[in-house]
Amino acid sequence: MKPYFRHAAFALAFIAGAGTASAQTTVITREPVETRTVITREPLALTPAQRTTVYRTIVRERTVAPARATIEYRVGMRVPETVQLYSVPDPVAVEVPAIRAYKYMVVNDRVVLVDPATSEVVGEVAE
Repeated sequence: MKPYFRHAAFALAFIAGAGTASAQTTVITREPVETRTVITREPLALTPAQRTTVYRTIVRERTVAPARATIEYRVGMRVPETVQLYSVPDPVAVEVPAIRAYKYMVVNDRVVLVDPATSEVVGEVAE
């Protein structure tokens, strides 16, 4: 009976070792990484006639008071969320459809066009 006892002890040790080994197995799962699409736009190119139309229509409309700012906004800069932006008036959007999707603000007698999705200045129009 001794040989059977050894085989049984060996089998039991083997099974116990296999159980211990599987308990030590670690499975690592990762959450999918969120990807963000970044859309880069070409610089806003307006003809001189379009620039004149944008400036004169918005300044003539004067539904908003022009802001006097110590900050000089340049193309590519981000504007703070606290800045009030306005929709482009319909007469301007019809004549210059390239700026329909943008918002604007008037600062220091300049019309500053802003991409509302990124809060980035995309163009500046002065007299």
